[in-house]
Order: sequence, then structure tokens, then C-alpha cells
Amino acid sequence: MPRPGATRSLLLLLALGTALVVWTRQPAPTTGPLVRITIPQGAAFRVVADSLAVHGLIGSPLWFRALARLRGVDRRVQAGVYDVPAGVSSWRVLSIMQDGKVALVRLTVPEGLTVLELAELAQSRLGIPGDSLKALARDTGFVRSLGIEAPELEGYLLPETYSLPLPVTAADLLRAMVTEFNRRWVPGWDRRLDTLGLTRNQLVTLASIVEGEARHDDERGTIAGVYLNRLRRGIALQADPTVQYALQLATGERKTRLLFKDLEIQSRYNTYLHSGLPPGPVNSPGFRSLEAALYPATVPWLYFVAGPDGYHIFSRTLEEHNRAIAAVRHDRPRGR
Repeated sequence: MPRPGATRSLLLLLALGTALVVWTRQPAPTTGPLVRITIPQGAAFRVVADSLAVHGLIGSPLWFRALARLRGVDRRVQAGVYDVPAGVSSWRVLSIMQDGKVALVRLTVPEGLTVLELAELAQSRLGIPGDSLKALARDTGFVRSLGIEAPELEGYLLPETYSLPLPVTAADLLRAMVTEFNRRWVPGWDRRLDTLGLTRNQLVTLASIVEGEARHDDERGTIAGVYLNRLRRGIALQADPTVQYALQLATGERKTRLLFKDLEIQSRYNTYLHSGLPPGPVNSPGFRSLEAALYPATVPWLYFVAGPDGYHIFSRTLEEHNRAIAAVRHDRPRGR
């Protein structure tokens, strides 16, 4: 039979615990702006409570630790970056960290970016060192770990808007983009590759060229059809996006308008000098360009030139093509 004093102590402890839970679960009448805090991996809960108090998110660290112990979560708070609304109850603060509701950052990656351009975007928006992202995208071990059978990730980083948990590393971003690429890849497309006589890497390479050329969605399939016609007839692709990529690899900058001298750059990516597809993709094609390359339009044309509105004039013969070039050349800057 328990002693009267021990019983009173237990009842008092239970009463205090109940009061503490009821008090801390009361919603605050108003909440303020979000306060960002970082909980390092392996941080002691005492350190977490002190940090929350410094940021004004809780009152007494001692009572906060007592509440956490009462809930049994003092050893289950997850590391990460959190945006905690100022003014919420201590109970809510604990729930946010226990559930791992870390802060997210949104990043929109436009279609047609190269790895070099993605590195610049990631550095400016996410603080990821650009050099580390470029190096990792070309790390064969990392590339293979993502299930990509190619020497690098160029072309396999699907343009999309991503919500990423903070903090974001180069590996986190690249992994998310490749995962989305694989998720969007339709299983039936593998059978379609056999029909086209292309490997997946060749298909993505073709799609990246279409991405670099097309300015209007309704022309993507036609442009893909023209390039396939040239491939089947053994005619050099003479695709400007491949030369732009070669120049970017050499100089770090992408030229929007090529000059005749640029077409002489010595590179396997220069499809004016080398027949067939280049060694790999020249940017990250979007889903529409991938579909266009997989299901190109059946067209008789072998040539095209862009007009001032971004639409192209398509031609069957070189003579027709030269006339089309002459018709639009006066609208172009000096150069090509």
C-alpha cells in the first residue's frame, strides 16, 4: 500500500503535468511572422530549447524541456531548418519539429538550361556553390547511382518547379530533378525507342536540340521530323544549339546569335563539322520536346530557317532553303 505522502506527490505531479499540457496547448490569440531556426544534426535538446528562447519562440526553456519530456518527444525532434510562426504555443512548436515540417524553398528551372546555367541559378537562389553542382553533375559514380546510363546529367535534369526542404545541397537538387525525369518517363517510351532505332541518350540528345530550336510548341514535332530526316539520309544536322553548347563549354558563356566563324569551332558537339548526333544532350529538354522527339511529325522537309517571329520556314531542297534565308536575312543582325 503506497504511503500517503507518496500518493499526494504523485497526484500533485499529475496535476501539474495536466495543467502544463492544457496551458501549452492553448492556441495563441494571434501569430506573428515566421521565424527561421536551424536545428543541427545531433544537437542536444537543451541547446534546441535555448535557441528557441533566444528567438522569442518560447518563454522558459526549462518548462519547454519539461513539456517535451512529458510528451516523450525530447529525443525525437528532427534536425533541419524550420519556419516557426511567432506567437504559437509551445505545444505547437514541439509538434512542428517532431513532425519534421521543415522549411521549403521553391525553385523554378526553365526549359533549355544547361548544367552551367543551372549551377548559376542554384548558386543565386539556393546558395549552392556552382562549382560543386557542376562537378557532381559530371561525377560518373553519382550519375550511375541515379540510374542514368550516360557520362553526365546534362539532359536528364527535368525543367520544373521544385519545392525543396532546406538546407538544399547540390546532391539534393540534382537528385530531385533526375527523380522527376524518371517519374515522368513513360514506360511505353522504351518500346518507342526501338521503333526509332535510338537509345535513350540519343533520344534525349535529339530532344535537347529541338528544345534549343523551337520557340513555338506547334513546331516542336516538325523540327524533330526534319532532324530525323537528315539523320536517316546521313546529312549533317547543322544545328545551331549544338554549336552554342560547344562555345559555352569552351568559354563559359552561351551566345544567342552565332557568327560564321563560330561554326568552325573544333568540338564533337559541332554538328556543322561532324555528322550524326553530338555525344550527348546540349541542354535540359522539357517534357514537350521529349514527346516531340519520340513522336515526330512525318514531313518532307530537310531544312528550316527561323523568321523574325520565331516561326520557321521549312524547305525540301537547298535551293528553296537559300531563298528562305535571303527572305529573312534583312531582319537579322550582322553575322549569320
